[in-house]
Amino acid sequence: MSAQPKSTRHEDAYAAAAATVDAAADGAGGGAGTHHVLVLGAGYAGMSAAVQLGARVGRRGNVRVTLVNAQDTFTERLRLHMTATGQQLAELSIPELLEGTGARFVRGWVTAVDADARTVRIDDDRVLHYDTLVYGLGSVADLGAAAGVEEHAYTLNGPEDAAALADRLARLGGSGSGSGTVVVVGSGLTGIESAAEIAEQHPGLDVVLLGRREPGATMTPKAAAYLRAALGRLGVTVRSGVEVVEVLPGAVELAGGERLAADAVLWTSGTRVSPLAAAAGLAVDERGRVLTDAALRSVSHPEVYAVGDAAAIRQGYGVMHGTCQGGMPTGVHAALSIVRTLKGKAPRPFRFGYYHTPVSLGRSDAVVQFTRPDDSPRRLHLTGRTAARYKEVVSAAPWPTYGRMKKMPASGAVWPRGGRFTRNGAPR
Repeated sequence: MSAQPKSTRHEDAYAAAAATVDAAADGAGGGAGTHHVLVLGAGYAGMSAAVQLGARVGRRGNVRVTLVNAQDTFTERLRLHMTATGQQLAELSIPELLEGTGARFVRGWVTAVDADARTVRIDDDRVLHYDTLVYGLGSVADLGAAAGVEEHAYTLNGPEDAAALADRLARLGGSGSGSGTVVVVGSGLTGIESAAEIAEQHPGLDVVLLGRREPGATMTPKAAAYLRAALGRLGVTVRSGVEVVEVLPGAVELAGGERLAADAVLWTSGTRVSPLAAAAGLAVDERGRVLTDAALRSVSHPEVYAVGDAAAIRQGYGVMHGTCQGGMPTGVHAALSIVRTLKGKAPRPFRFGYYHTPVSLGRSDAVVQFTRPDDSPRRLHLTGRTAARYKEVVSAAPWPTYGRMKKMPASGAVWPRGGRFTRNGAPR
């Protein structure tokens, strides 16, 4: 993906898509009996749903597929830690990818959903009607997790946020001659990758990784030991078993009152989902995620499918957690379920089993922990350059996968089902 050049057809593709949608923005047009499918959010899951649907039914005269997203470029969330350190990524055009599928694109912020009226409001001044909705407005960093996060911390919620951190790091003079302390809060995968990337790209900065758990806590002891040794080689200071209770100008405060100086704070601890689903009247869990049945339909509004981080999807091992490896299959499955419903068939239950946890440690090092379907670690893991190459293949996979789905939709419907681990009611 990083090698893909910026498209010279980007603007023309967007203009054509926008013109087509503007002509039918109020849901009119398309002829009597047209079935309108709206997909909200062009993340990994929403994009998968839109491409799969467009490739299968988007050119039919009686089905209209529309994808709504705030930007017309695809955000590689798996690579935002690279953007945050000033590395340039390719610009990936959403309208260009949809070309030839019959799916339409609307650029705009979703500001309201009315699940009873089956309408979606865009930028507060446009209304789109739907017969079927795919809700994929994923998750962002939880800015309310501690005092001062929203005012004083950086996040990786999107390219603009990552670019703001990159600018701050550059102003600190982190290319080697400068100095300063960067505190990364959260010892999960995003925090680990970010701390490693910052330390490697800006060796003049002191990088401190704070978290409640040890980095690599979900890995086997050998894989976790390699990960922590790699952070040490990069000069990252790790403090586990701590909790940040407030972010201040120039410092973070820990539970117990200790303060650590910080010239920049990156917050990666915890996520939250958009409140739009709950406000729309959809049944949600305690975190605001849409409650789904086995086919990924809302339990309260079966004409709404929820995918990716926006959904509380239960498998035999529990509720899925948000990852690219699980998000894309949810989008494809929702599309397949809609196609089956349009044909008068019942949708099939969704099943997914995890298979790996790849973690980059800079550009030439990584750990890949292979897992059982319930995400518990297997003995097998990769490290070093081999793992780094593996991680790059994983990070680069979504975009060409979408391209293949345009030509061969069935190619997107292959993923690990998880066997006994994913049967609801199975032991956890």
